Amino acid sequence: MGKLERDQVVFEALDLLDEVGLDAVSTRRLAARLGVEQPSLYWHFRNKGELLAAMAGAAMVPHAAEPLPVAGDDWREWFLDNTRSFRRTLLMRRDGARLHAGFVPVADLDRITRKMQFLTESGVPEFDAQMAMLAASRFTVGSVLEQQADSAVDDVNDVNDADDANDDLPHISHDTAFEAGLALILAGLDGRAQPLTP
Repeated sequence: MGKLERDQVVFEALDLLDEVGLDAVSTRRLAARLGVEQPSLYWHFRNKGELLAAMAGAAMVPHAAEPLPVAGDDWREWFLDNTRSFRRTLLMRRDGARLHAGFVPVADLDRITRKMQFLTESGVPEFDAQMAMLAASRFTVGSVLEQQADSAVDDVNDVNDADDANDDLPHISHDTAFEAGLALILAGLDGRAQPLTP
């Protein structure tokens, strides 16, 4: 195999993530998958932490490719769409929420700044806009963590058929719970927004 390209390593690592899950991703496994010796990976990544950060960034590309809001857009609809896009992107990868948790999106700072500017120009106080974006992000990551954990538990229960303890509890789908929580965040933010003067 020729010289490894950084993007090639990251995309193979994401495919490995989908196959084996985050806990089983290792530089040894990735090197074997790429047909190289493990030290070859250190040309691009000094350690596993750097690799995981690059994977987290690459996994967010579908969300980062969404159009930015423009003047005249309804900020409430945009806020909902933006948060839903983030959730869809996290769900695209196995353990996507765990991979993303704690990740600081340095490459996305310009887009985040423009989103914040859109909200403030739409009448949302700056601090409230920051806190609402943070709350929506953390709520989404937590929701997806729960959903992906439930999927893993369901796989075990399908084998063991031992999940009868919760039969009396009402079932609330992950989609329903997410939409309800998101609506509450938006309602709180909407109450803080200032009407724009014509």
